[in-house]
Amino acid sequence: MPVALALAGAACASHSAATVPAGWPSAVTLAYRSAALKDTIGLKVYLPPDYARTTARYPVIYYLHGLPATSTSYLDTEYLRAAMAGLGRDAIVVAVQGARDGDPDMEYLDSGPGENWETAVASEVPRVIDSRFRTIGGRRGRAIVGVSAGGYGAMLVGLHHLGTFSVIESWSGYFHPTDVTGTVGLDLGSPAKNAHASAHTFVSTLRQTFAREKTFLAFYVGSGDMRFRPENELLDRELTAAKVPHYFRVYPGAHVQSLWTQHASAWLGLALDHLAPPG
Repeated sequence: MPVALALAGAACASHSAATVPAGWPSAVTLAYRSAALKDTIGLKVYLPPDYARTTARYPVIYYLHGLPATSTSYLDTEYLRAAMAGLGRDAIVVAVQGARDGDPDMEYLDSGPGENWETAVASEVPRVIDSRFRTIGGRRGRAIVGVSAGGYGAMLVGLHHLGTFSVIESWSGYFHPTDVTGTVGLDLGSPAKNAHASAHTFVSTLRQTFAREKTFLAFYVGSGDMRFRPENELLDRELTAAKVPHYFRVYPGAHVQSLWTQHASAWLGLALDHLAPPG
């Protein structure tokens, strides 16, 4: 089914806009009609400075914000533009709307008709972006990255859709579905559903899977993040024991925006190191 696009103009500036070096253009906001969500969903697209002056195709980094959130939380991602400008490398970065006003926290999972967030993120959004912009098609040109609940979403969507994404990064995320406090695990209704929604389930198969489909898997957490540090360290131990290639770091800091802003350039750069270059 074709996806309808509506150009909504440049997004409003956020608190971090003043830190963006000259030359990195303002983002473009798009809206598309999602069959998975039975609604119109927004995207904020950061384009490299020379995009309009070249015919090159670019790798794409898809970014998932934290939850719970509002319908406009994806717009407050100017720190990504600042990070890319400071990095000095070319790519397209797409911040994806991951919530609607009045909805419960859906954790970027498929939860039924009109609530299939995973399908929207993994299937619809890349199709929209590939149809609208000059992208490097296929998994070699796509990364999925997220913060907090978005880090959980990036990990699960990435592992479920390795044919779509070749880079997966979680920034201060977790790896099984939780309630809005991030402290209580969710029961999705059956052992099979719970297992499918946990990154730990996939560890035993990832060594062989990554050998077939080369994937860069990376995650970090703040040393003072008492909610999510233990599970990050657990996943690191599990992956290490299973000899699954991955990159893990613990940085000084808590579960705060300043931590993600501090490390955004380096971790966006890591993603680009493992994607096809512009060309």
